[in-house]
Amino acid sequence: SGSALAANVCKKITGRLTSAIAKQEDVSVQLEALDIMADMLSRQGGLLVNFHPSILTCLLPQLTSPRLAVRKRTIIALGHLVMSCGNMVFVDLIEHLLTELSKNDSMSTTRTYIQCIAAISRQAGHRIGEYLEKIIPLVVKFCNVDDDELREYCIQAFESFVRRCPKEVYPHVSTIINICLKYLTYDPNYNYDDEDEDENAMDADGGDDDDQGSDDEYSDDDDMSWKVRRAAAKCLDAVVSTRHEMLPEFYKTVSPALIARFKEREENVKADVFHAYLSLLKQTRPVQSWLCDPDAMEQGETPLTMLQSQVPNIVKALHKQMKEKSVKTRQCCFNMLTELVNVLPGALTQHVPVLVPGIIFSLNDKSSSSNLKIDALSCLYVILCNHSPQVFHPHVQALVPPVVACVGDPFYKITSEALLVTQQLVKVIRPLDQPSSFDATPYIKDLFTCTIKRLKAADIDQEVKERAISCMGQIICSLGDSLGTDLPSTLQIFLERLKNEITRLTTVKAMTLIAGSPLKIDLRPILGEGVPILASFLRKNQRALKLGTLSALDILIKNYSDSLTTAMIDAVLDELPPLISESDMHVSQMAISFLTTLAKVYPSSLSKISGSILNELIGLVRSPLLQGGALSAMLEFFQALVVTGTNNLGYMDLLRMLTGPVYSQSTALTHKQSYYSIAKCVAALTRACPKEGPAVVGQFIQDVKNSRSTDSIRLLALLSLGEVGHHIDLSGQIELKSVILEAFSSPSEEVKSAASYALGSISVGNLPEYLPFVLQEITSQPKRQYLLLHSLKEIISSASVIGLKPYVENIWALLLKHCECAEEGTRNVVAECLGKLTLIDPETLLPRLKGYLASGSSYARSSVVTAVKFTISDHPQPIDPLLKNCIGDFLKTLEDPDLNVRRVALVTFNSAAHNKPSLIRDLLDTVLPHLYNETKVRKELIREVEMGPFKHTVDDGLDIRKAAFECMYTLLDSCLDRLDIFEFLNHVEDGLKDHYDIKMLTFLMLVRLSTLCPSAVLQRLDRLVEPLRATCTTKVKANSVKQEFEKQDELKRSAMRAVAALLTIPEAEKSPLMSEFQSQISSNPELAAIFESIQKDSSSTNLESMDTS
Repeated sequence: SGSALAANVCKKITGRLTSAIAKQEDVSVQLEALDIMADMLSRQGGLLVNFHPSILTCLLPQLTSPRLAVRKRTIIALGHLVMSCGNMVFVDLIEHLLTELSKNDSMSTTRTYIQCIAAISRQAGHRIGEYLEKIIPLVVKFCNVDDDELREYCIQAFESFVRRCPKEVYPHVSTIINICLKYLTYDPNYNYDDEDEDENAMDADGGDDDDQGSDDEYSDDDDMSWKVRRAAAKCLDAVVSTRHEMLPEFYKTVSPALIARFKEREENVKADVFHAYLSLLKQTRPVQSWLCDPDAMEQGETPLTMLQSQVPNIVKALHKQMKEKSVKTRQCCFNMLTELVNVLPGALTQHVPVLVPGIIFSLNDKSSSSNLKIDALSCLYVILCNHSPQVFHPHVQALVPPVVACVGDPFYKITSEALLVTQQLVKVIRPLDQPSSFDATPYIKDLFTCTIKRLKAADIDQEVKERAISCMGQIICSLGDSLGTDLPSTLQIFLERLKNEITRLTTVKAMTLIAGSPLKIDLRPILGEGVPILASFLRKNQRALKLGTLSALDILIKNYSDSLTTAMIDAVLDELPPLISESDMHVSQMAISFLTTLAKVYPSSLSKISGSILNELIGLVRSPLLQGGALSAMLEFFQALVVTGTNNLGYMDLLRMLTGPVYSQSTALTHKQSYYSIAKCVAALTRACPKEGPAVVGQFIQDVKNSRSTDSIRLLALLSLGEVGHHIDLSGQIELKSVILEAFSSPSEEVKSAASYALGSISVGNLPEYLPFVLQEITSQPKRQYLLLHSLKEIISSASVIGLKPYVENIWALLLKHCECAEEGTRNVVAECLGKLTLIDPETLLPRLKGYLASGSSYARSSVVTAVKFTISDHPQPIDPLLKNCIGDFLKTLEDPDLNVRRVALVTFNSAAHNKPSLIRDLLDTVLPHLYNETKVRKELIREVEMGPFKHTVDDGLDIRKAAFECMYTLLDSCLDRLDIFEFLNHVEDGLKDHYDIKMLTFLMLVRLSTLCPSAVLQRLDRLVEPLRATCTTKVKANSVKQEFEKQDELKRSAMRAVAALLTIPEAEKSPLMSEFQSQISSNPELAAIFESIQKDSSSTNLESMDTS
């Protein structure tokens, strides 16, 4: 094959190349030989392993060549060599460099050696890390030598250490920052007049450069100091981008220094200073809610509050530069302001007056490039979106003309960006959601005229078409009452755009906006033709269009019912049946919400729905997938429908349709969820028609009592009683309690569970009547305890806090009696009850829970730790500050002697890390060692069990290891910045060799880690490849059961997914072990097929995520 031929050629010519490089008679030949050698090492380095020692021997002397070009190419070749060479060769190279650097024979070779070390670090940072303790002190020393070129190379070396050896460089980061801050301002030949920061005030005598030695006369051309400053800015950029945990420190030291250097005179250096500050802002942007931890906000200085206090200095440093000649500088200013406002919305409220002139300057400036105008418009758009309208009212007069001019610009990208700004300006001059005294009248004509011109144009870019539609939609929505005769003709254009496949979705969204306007725009001219077109969109195979159209129709029905005809509505109703389906619950939900609006606003149209639409609705109620928003929409619809008095759709008619299949047993409802949904619908109807309640409840009680009732009928009757009783007091039904308790003895588990749910739910409707009864039963009926505790859980979960308060002490006392129960199922229900009860009065009950950690019973300890899990939710709660103060005490049970207590502590920790990471972030230093400890396989927990003639191995430690690895997976998403990723990877490596379940988890982790911290994974790649290879090449014994083959197949696929993810890391394939494994995969038909299908899957997933519809 071609690759084998290439490998043979490389092996044949390597010897000749090394001698050509070593003998160096003709420099041009030597340079060519070095180029070819570097190329070969980068492409085929792994295959030349046997030649690596001789290659190194011929390259090292070239680092002292009198020709700088030879040295430069040698460094490139060595950079490629270290990516694939063995450890011996690597050690020889590093030792040689360290020895030569220590000698420091000449300034020229020292520069070369420093450059070489930086190159090695860039190409193989994962290998050089362990030598940094020897290298960094030398580089720091050379920074102090008075040689600008050497300083530049030293700081570039620091930058590569920071980016490529994050763990090993950590102890030296402060030193590196201090050196960078010192040289960021290093400009010995220039005097900045800080007082007025005037135009370039050159230092006439060029500074004190008598000590330059060999330089007789110092001119600006000899000034190399700008390169040192640029290197310092780039190195600070690297530090800021890689050390998220030091953000507060950066805002104290780095941020003020960078802001002070925005005045830099060299354009290239200035761009890098700006870029470093942009990186700082990007690191500060709150990615997830846990970064804006409310507790941290109260503690005063967070990165965001520190940034807020520095905004005046940033604006002061920027606003003059926004009128500079340099296009690059102005672009940097706009990028900076955009990012600043994204990080801190509203930050520029006080500063808009000084910034607006700078933005207008670039929009009007004839010399501005297209990109500069686009950046200026984009910046203006972000500022408009993130500040209140009043801030801009004094500047509208100045802003409108240049923006209008940009809408008319011949370059489509400028037009497109300007239309976005115009749309936002319209919201500013007439905000509809708040009172405003601003007079928009003078600007309406200009804004309308420039937009309508773009809206009418047929031969323009697609994006401009769409933005013109959206912008005009906003103009009509906000200013439609001032458009006079222009309004009807503009609406006609919308109608035309609605008929065009390319623009229809954008037009539907604009129409929705207009229909929802408080100005009540007159849409009658286009409704007759428009509504049937909208109806036709409901059968198009474009999901986003269906959803957009349903929203538009919903708002039209709400606001324009008197302008719609029966024919228009019928046209829409004809299209609805296919949309109500379990295959797309969101579309179904929107369709049901539309029907609800119709029932409330236009009840006479509902007679049309009794056929196919109702059949689809009833079918959906029986679907096990109906839940959440779609179920709520369904309940609301039935309540709206039953009160319309439509023929054949009264209370009893609908009740029969819903419950009929259960009673007739014509269609079997296989899924329990269907019974819950039907019961909720029954209760919704009953709440809407309370007069019907007593008779229906009586019937359901009879159904439960009737010995001839099937389990399905009993199940539905009990659930319906529960749902009705939740909202309507059923204490008047004398035999209800006994009937439900009787059902507790049913042979059917599902009926028992429904009875338990019903009792809890009915109790919520009248706590004084039912709650004491439930507590009494729990005490007196030990056999029914588990079911009764479930009833109690339902009460605690659903009843109001005020209603429950008087009973808390009694419930608490009862639960504590059962928290030491040997039966784990009972303990879990008790724990959930304790946790949810604690939320009612956290000040009193949380300290009590904490007290039980000292219990001598491991069952009691595991119950209270599990209870804490149920106090944590993903939204803010009053208990949070209290919980934060004491969750550490509960997590100390990770050191409990009892295995099960430690396991539930991990489950609770996982819940906190997932739902509310702010609770545990500050505890990670103490918790993680115990967490990692539980990832280890414990021999003493593995035992052999004899099952007949076979011996079977049981690992009692598997569950706790699984819980520990699940915590690790969660931490990747919620607390990545607090993890020592290399320590983390140690345990991932162990997991790759563990049990099936744990391997599956660690493969998933590798996929996440490859994206989240590729450089760290690259450093460990060789150690990760081996266990992956072992999994992929394991064979199942021929006589194994089918499940074993399936398990192994799934393991291989998951391992391959991890391999595919690792290969997305730049330079991963250059690892010799990885490239060898790749060859192994491609030469094995089975593995190659799996790998190919995984790559196809991942590329199709990427395409899907790009599809917005």
